[in-house]
Amino acid sequence: MSKKVLREYYALCEGGVCQDLLTEQEKQFIGSGGMILSGIVQKSDALNGNGRIYPHATLQREVQNYQKLVKENRALGELDHPEDSIINLRNASHMITEVWWNGNDVMGKAKVLDTPSGQILRSLVDSGVTLGISSRGMGSVSESNGQTMVEDDFQLICFDFVSEPSTPGAFMMKEAKDLNTSSVFTKADRINRLLNEVLNDE
Repeated sequence: MSKKVLREYYALCEGGVCQDLLTEQEKQFIGSGGMILSGIVQKSDALNGNGRIYPHATLQREVQNYQKLVKENRALGELDHPEDSIINLRNASHMITEVWWNGNDVMGKAKVLDTPSGQILRSLVDSGVTLGISSRGMGSVSESNGQTMVEDDFQLICFDFVSEPSTPGAFMMKEAKDLNTSSVFTKADRINRLLNEVLNDE
């Protein structure tokens, strides 16, 4: 099976900010004019609006790998979904600053950047436009019992802000072509993935 871009959407909650998820430092950042969006960014073991299910073990591995990008301030995302697996820096609108699990929900925080795309994102949120965050990854799928399962070869690339939903009731809040993985992940990223897989198998 060939890999293709897999994109899933989670809509922003009303108002865009979830105060109980913010640290004091983040609240100060917002108070000084910054913007942080927070909420659900993905779900495991649940049928989404695109008819796909992400097994928990697969998504858990990818979130663990993605956390390395978050720690290195490399977890950028774009406004709207491009058709490929490349994150275009000129289109970057935000940076994911934290991801964590809450049951089967992957939670996240996104810092809106002071870039042209970031300024558009800020303006849309301030204007009350309903937006959502959408995962972008590469992988193959298989059909099983009438359901589309995401395979173990799935690799999470980033989270983008978009306007089309695939998962009802999953809101963030204000606070297919073949692809080459070498164009997405650095050698260090691939080594980190292998180490994580070895450690998880022990």
